[in-house]
Amino acid sequence: MNHNIHILTSLLCRHGVDKVVVCPGSRNAPIVHWLSESEDMECYPVTDERSAGFVALGMAQATGKPVAVCVTSGTALLNLAPAVAEAYYQQTPLVVISADRPQMWIGQLDGQTLPQPGALGRFVARSVTLPETADDENLRYCGRLVNEALLAARHPVCRPVHINVPLREPLFDFAASDMPPAKAVEFIGHGGASAEQVRRVGDRLTGAARPMIVVGQCAYSRALADALRQLSRRFVVLQEPLSPGAGAVRFDEVIYKIGMSEDYMPDFILYIGGTVVSKRLKKYLRAAAEAETWAVSGDGEIHDTFMTQTAVIEADEVSLLCGLAAVLSETAAVVSENDVRQIATADEFRHRWMAALSAADRHAAAFEPRYSQMQAVRMFETMVDELDYDCHVHYANSSAVRLADIYATHYIYVNRGVNGIEGSLSTAAGFAMACPDMTFCVIGDLSFFYDSNALWNQCLRGNLRILLLNNCCGGIFHQLPGLECSPVRDRLIAAGHHASAHGICDAHDIGYLAAHDADELARHMETFLYSGTHRPLLFEVFTDAEMDAEAIKEYLETFNL
Repeated sequence: MNHNIHILTSLLCRHGVDKVVVCPGSRNAPIVHWLSESEDMECYPVTDERSAGFVALGMAQATGKPVAVCVTSGTALLNLAPAVAEAYYQQTPLVVISADRPQMWIGQLDGQTLPQPGALGRFVARSVTLPETADDENLRYCGRLVNEALLAARHPVCRPVHINVPLREPLFDFAASDMPPAKAVEFIGHGGASAEQVRRVGDRLTGAARPMIVVGQCAYSRALADALRQLSRRFVVLQEPLSPGAGAVRFDEVIYKIGMSEDYMPDFILYIGGTVVSKRLKKYLRAAAEAETWAVSGDGEIHDTFMTQTAVIEADEVSLLCGLAAVLSETAAVVSENDVRQIATADEFRHRWMAALSAADRHAAAFEPRYSQMQAVRMFETMVDELDYDCHVHYANSSAVRLADIYATHYIYVNRGVNGIEGSLSTAAGFAMACPDMTFCVIGDLSFFYDSNALWNQCLRGNLRILLLNNCCGGIFHQLPGLECSPVRDRLIAAGHHASAHGICDAHDIGYLAAHDADELARHMETFLYSGTHRPLLFEVFTDAEMDAEAIKEYLETFNL
């Protein structure tokens, strides 16, 4: 059963596509069949694909709505190119649907095959190829791709789009079956943060029984921080120190303890910003299958992190959240009188989360980790909070930023766009070169050695401080269950080594400190944070990867709600 066809058919209808020009062919026969079976779709047969494209163009001109044209595989798709180019320049929403062979047969001298993805080039606003297999993840992925294409046909301006549908044999199984679930994604607004956008988001938040705001990485903004503080007084706001504000930081510990409990799952998520570090949060919210997610996206693109997205709001996140905080503050008294039962349910949900997060905060403050990277970051963050000078803190990816999620109570900088280990030190160095304030970089050994050429720079000054957490490998690999069974884990996967940064510091005139135990850690941390020097300073903390993993394990397992 080619479930991608059913999802395509369902979403075409939900996005208001009710006319499709169909061309003859065997590979696209299943698509044509199921389109014709839909009560909401009208099919118009045209034999010549070159003409079919222009017929669909004329229908779109007449109706002002997107019109689809469906062709078989091979050169049939190329025959649509003139009509697609015309639709592009006329800004007409033409939806091209092409059947395709499975990827394994492309370029293998099989009939009617050519590389179809991207074949219409720059004349389409979006080109997507649907997945061939039908497990749950691919069904959601398929729905997201169709939503992306159909939204792009009309936003920000009308343009043609291309949906390529690889189909496996048997092609002609037309037995009725339950259509897999597919959620249409609604597009809300064009740029800015209009009063209508703010009102709709506010109504949806206050109308939910278990509303939640999830904040991914955001550039620092005092206005955004203030808005999130206001919203956190009324809603569950989950955020990491990668975003400004006073939302909850230690939700990862809560989710570790509650497992997949439905008591903490939201029914509505407002998602703003970029990526979140916590894999547990993403896994947990992806299990909230009945929830709906409205995501604020400055570029209007779908970013379906939790696989439950139902709306994309094209707006500046700061403007929208500030407007939302202001409107909800003004109307709080009115809203609270409308539906006492719903308000009580939402308050109970928030109090449940707040109690759990407060317990996590108390545990983090009380837990005394053994000598480890965890102890080093805890000590560093505790002392940073007490500094009497302005500073900025950068973290590298992997273990370092995950420790920041536990202990950092201030905004942190981290390269989470693609989450790579490269460039973290260079980014911090560039920041320190452009900003006179003290700049700290907390970084693991693999990230540091990978990017050590950042120190080969004559413009560096004494305001750059590097806390190097060196356990002689990629320590995160000691925390992944099952990987310990591989005999090559340490040497080949975790990239075990015996390197030190001392020689690199000597070569580049960088001050150097080192710790091998808790006493040295405490003694040199004072020097690291408070000494005045005209040159950068690096503090290398040597730990054992197994002890680092044990410290995290003890921290999580001793937490109780």
